[in-house]
Amino acid sequence: MDLQDAQGWLVEVLNEVSVQFQRVPGSAIFLRYVKSSYQNDPVRSAVELFLFLFAIRYLLAPKYSTSKKSYVKLTDEEIDELVDDWVPEPLVTPQTAFEEAENEKRPVIVGPTGPKSKLSNGRVVTNVASYNFCNLAGNESLKEKAIQTLRTYGVGPCGPPGFYGTQDVHQKTEADISAHLGTTACIVYAQAFSTISSVIPAFSKRGDIIVADKAVNFAIRKGMQISRSSIRWYEHNDMVDLQNVLASVVKEQAKKPLTRRFIVTEGLFENIGDMVDLVKVVELRHRYKFRLILDETWSFGVLGRTGAGVTEHQGVNVKEVDMLVGSLAGPLCAGGGFCAGSNEIVEHQRLSASAYTFSAALPAMLATTASEVIAMLETKPEMLELVRENTRTMWAQLDPRSEWVQCTSAVENPIMILILKPEVVASRKLSMGDQEQLLQEMVDEALANGVMMTRLKSMPRGINVTAKEVGWELQPALKVCLTSGLTRKEVERTGTVIRHAITKVMKARR
Repeated sequence: MDLQDAQGWLVEVLNEVSVQFQRVPGSAIFLRYVKSSYQNDPVRSAVELFLFLFAIRYLLAPKYSTSKKSYVKLTDEEIDELVDDWVPEPLVTPQTAFEEAENEKRPVIVGPTGPKSKLSNGRVVTNVASYNFCNLAGNESLKEKAIQTLRTYGVGPCGPPGFYGTQDVHQKTEADISAHLGTTACIVYAQAFSTISSVIPAFSKRGDIIVADKAVNFAIRKGMQISRSSIRWYEHNDMVDLQNVLASVVKEQAKKPLTRRFIVTEGLFENIGDMVDLVKVVELRHRYKFRLILDETWSFGVLGRTGAGVTEHQGVNVKEVDMLVGSLAGPLCAGGGFCAGSNEIVEHQRLSASAYTFSAALPAMLATTASEVIAMLETKPEMLELVRENTRTMWAQLDPRSEWVQCTSAVENPIMILILKPEVVASRKLSMGDQEQLLQEMVDEALANGVMMTRLKSMPRGINVTAKEVGWELQPALKVCLTSGLTRKEVERTGTVIRHAITKVMKARR
């Protein structure tokens, strides 16, 4: 067959195909569509043809099984061997020999907590290890109010606040806190620790920037970790370094997309006990346009004429702080936490703060207790003065009179953080472990003489985490918590016992 015959045969075939195609219903419409599409947009026709051919190829492709086993089949003996060899990663850091020995000697309180507490061995000791600053743990009027609330509302709402957990006592507590602080709104959480660790990620997200003090507490650190924000640290309570960090962040972000920026700090620092310079922080946050999150867990109910916190103590307008976070569990002897601020700040948390959205609401009797204590602070502010007098008395017994330890707390702080003096640590070449051992011996010696205090244990370290990764190394320290439930003579005696215990241990370990 020559070329002409082949062309003629091809033409006949195409004509026959065309005739048969035209007999198909709708073929004329399809041909008009193809011609119109080709004239208007030939690229589109090419794409549609490619998709059509791909669909045909996909339909005609051989089937394959998605459940095809491509792994090596193991025998029962091999599976048992792998199971026996598998060791799960520990959820917490394994206890050291020092921690095990400490747990064996840990004192156990029997009955209610108070200035004088009874231990399981029958001894009655002076308790300076509890956050019972205003001696509210044994207040009879608070007990009666809590019992009445318990009989009316039950033990707990057993539901998240956003569903059926909110009760009228919760709304009253929020209103009481807001009025006491002078903010426009407030939100109450069921747990103090989860308050700040939920507030931070509710507002700061990935890509946002947080500038934080290196000594902030563990709850703040967890909140910043959950937020996945970029963290910039500044030296503890160093306002010059804070200014340098803020200026550096502003300069770095000048040509980048706008992000949210926060300063996070504490009123009274849990790990050191000193006080923030809030006036300077507020000045810097306005100069560099940062939002401010202030954790007043240990300053609310302690500082200020009526216990309203560091804002009242330093004369700072509470509206200068975007988010003011505090605890109802420590100084107020109730439970839960709160975040006060503007209406927008508070309402945003009711939908986006994980601890508020997914946790059962605060028990009604704890909310009522918090409201009652706030009323007491407003009507009887002299109850705070008793705590401050006892704190000054203890200071006179320990800080200037001991050659071994010094207090890093603010003089207004009823929690006295006592660390070994730097010259003592340097002269004896004491490691962190050595210091912890010495301090625990001091705790044991004081307890043997009728005074129960404790060590600072506020910064648990994760598994295989170094000090560089933590960002700040917690200094081993003793913790002495003052209360108004002790007389001046009892405080003096307690301070003498502690001072002598410190001296005895240090002289025995030369």
